[in-house]
Amino acid sequence: MARRASEPRVARALLSVYDKSGLVAFARGLSELGVELIASGGTARLLAEEGLEVTEVATLTRSPEMLGGRVKTLHPRIHGGILARRDREDDRADLDAQDIATIDLVVVNLYPFEATVAQPGVTRAEAIEKIDIGGPSMIRSAAKNHAHVGVLVDPGDYGDVLEELRGAGGLGETTRRRLARKAFERTAAYDAAIHAWLAESDAPEREAFPARLSLDLARAATLRYGENPHQKAALYGRFLDVAEPIHGKELSFNNAVDVQAALDLILEFPPDEGSAAAILKHNTPCGAGLGATPLEAYRRAFACDPDSPFGGIVVVNRPFDLELAREVDQIFTEVLVAPSFAEDALALLRKKKNRRLLRVHFERIDRTELTSKRVCGGLLVQEPDLAMEDVANARAVTARKPSEEELRALQFGWKVVKHVKSNAVVFAASDRTLAVQGGATSRVDAVHAAREKAARVGISLAGSALASDAFFPFPDGLEVAVAAGATAVVQPGGSMRDDDVVAAADRLGVAMVLTGVRHFRH
Repeated sequence: MARRASEPRVARALLSVYDKSGLVAFARGLSELGVELIASGGTARLLAEEGLEVTEVATLTRSPEMLGGRVKTLHPRIHGGILARRDREDDRADLDAQDIATIDLVVVNLYPFEATVAQPGVTRAEAIEKIDIGGPSMIRSAAKNHAHVGVLVDPGDYGDVLEELRGAGGLGETTRRRLARKAFERTAAYDAAIHAWLAESDAPEREAFPARLSLDLARAATLRYGENPHQKAALYGRFLDVAEPIHGKELSFNNAVDVQAALDLILEFPPDEGSAAAILKHNTPCGAGLGATPLEAYRRAFACDPDSPFGGIVVVNRPFDLELAREVDQIFTEVLVAPSFAEDALALLRKKKNRRLLRVHFERIDRTELTSKRVCGGLLVQEPDLAMEDVANARAVTARKPSEEELRALQFGWKVVKHVKSNAVVFAASDRTLAVQGGATSRVDAVHAAREKAARVGISLAGSALASDAFFPFPDGLEVAVAAGATAVVQPGGSMRDDDVVAAADRLGVAMVLTGVRHFRH
């Protein structure tokens, strides 16, 4: 007859794992506590080879494995033993009638589907074979019946569970609930990974935005606080794999937001086209520059706004060398971001404990990932803004066409203004920003503010190029820019008053090109 177990003691455990890390020691610990071991396939063979007494699933079910191992644990003698409610007379009667014994602990981890599909060149058939069926079924059964059954999906929990069993003989309600939550989290992530792979592999048939959006992101870090100290925050996903911390305190919420903005900007400047540097503060650029070396690029970025870099983010597209480190070390910066750091530069930069250094792995960045913003009760989701227009091919709409030097300055400004919060304008030379202004509620105000900032720090805008992320609704913004010294302008166009703005440009003798593409950043 079946054991009628209403007590919390763990008497029988079912083990069926792909990842056998720590399994033998855990099973031996269970056996020493008098727990009967049941195992399937390779798990049973391993335990038997290690001298442990174990009952194979096929012996328990009285049915052989079928279909090359696809069917082995999908059986009433397994799921009945897991799902039986020990406090129900009818459940116990059903078990007695079928001579089914209860199973008190289920130890299962799954075929490595995610790792399989991450391998280059994996075939569809190979991926499909790594979709586990019996494992998730046992996990869900045990997790559903967590009032009576413990479920383990992570070898990292073996030690704590064994310690609790040694002390109490069973698992307490708090532990069973925690393990059940973790189990459902795992099966949810597993199914989400399968769905995502199927959607990706069937890309020609895939909708740009699926009817349901599934997110499965592991918590990477619990942050000290959010944007402000009274807000709690955490970081999820692979961000720290892309931007790898190599020195300093943990990133804050605001650091992570700023670093993402820095990465988005620096990706506009491939390292094979020269050294580029940018300085950001509060999620927006305050200077960007090009140069023969990272130091030269940084100095040009810094000169645009010498006040703002204090406590800011510095990002470069080439290795961070000692010369640049010595220059940056003269002021306090929160985060330094680069594809690598020279050893002598690291030795200097690591002397300040509150400075964070991040090595960015550009090859790990998936620029096609959808972007999102929270709204009440949901998310706004969109494709990333990857467009970058060749200003030389933009539509020249004024009598005077831009010179080659002006085209280079317009292109540089256009790359930067895309990453400044709207309404945004950038006065630029061919190798540096001269004045940056964003977040204004009118475009003419943005131009006024940029002009005033340049004047305050002693930068001349004479002969500069102006980039505007969206159209000029009236000629006034253009007129202020020209009065400040701009001689060429790039903007998307598209205003009902484009003709008035172009006429003003002709009257003022400046060159203007229209890209036809707007780059709002809200």
